Amino acid sequence: MEAMRHSSTFLRPPADAAASSFYALVVLNQRLPRFAPVLWSHARLRVFADGGANRVYDGMPELFPEVDPMEIRHSYFRTKFGFGFLSYHGLISVLYVKNKATYYDSGGANLRWYKPDIIRGDMDSIRPEVKEFYINLGVPIDDLSNDQDTTDLHKCVAHICESIDELDKSNLCILVAGALGGRFDHEAGNINVLYKFSNIRIVLVSNDCLIQLLPKTHCHEIHIQSLAEGPHCGLVPIGAPSTSTTTTGLQWDLTDTGMSFGSLISTSNIVLAEKITVKSDTDLLWTISIKKDI
Repeated sequence: MEAMRHSSTFLRPPADAAASSFYALVVLNQRLPRFAPVLWSHARLRVFADGGANRVYDGMPELFPEVDPMEIRHSYFRTKFGFGFLSYHGLISVLYVKNKATYYDSGGANLRWYKPDIIRGDMDSIRPEVKEFYINLGVPIDDLSNDQDTTDLHKCVAHICESIDELDKSNLCILVAGALGGRFDHEAGNINVLYKFSNIRIVLVSNDCLIQLLPKTHCHEIHIQSLAEGPHCGLVPIGAPSTSTTTTGLQWDLTDTGMSFGSLISTSNIVLAEKITVKSDTDLLWTISIKKDI
């Protein structure tokens, strides 16, 4: 069985991370994670799902309280040195200033504008003034209010898959900010999207953890970014029971173990190794905690 490799390098600034994936970012209508600028700087395609536009408009300035909110929304502002751009490295905002030779260079990952490629969804959550703001920036608005059978996340993932060529699709990883927290039915709907697009790498991200699907069609190698994630983790068989799951690298490894709701599931486990391996006869959700100090 072919091995599928996973690594949360998107939690590290681009200067520190190898660019092995084509990252796309979807922002949903929940509070932004504190490391949202890092996710933004990795992404080559950025999509706001309806009310996710409100979260970026309101939330990105909160991450840089020392700068005027409108300047953050454009990421272009006047300083005593001239005009500059904000970038991000861990929790440090980095100033790129014209004609200033001495500054901290995090690899050129400046944030430019927090301007998405498109806003998509049923448009029942975006505030009128936020919608007008992005229209004035030239952002396309795709109103799909006639489709009430799919979630906003589904609509955004479908757009991303339609927008990139096959070569990039083979390395595609979709990061979803705001997928966890809030109403449980929304969370369940977002998890369901992982199963609907099981052939695409999709990672649901919050301040506290990430979740992704491990399809049964592959065995899996998970390379732990120990400075950014862990040690708590879990493997959850939501779609169907597992009659056989085997892992290595965990404090409580599974060896040909059955898992199902109402019986054993692997929660509150601990990563011990830099590489975790997983093989199962059913699709599993992998979740791991995100460290508070990234």
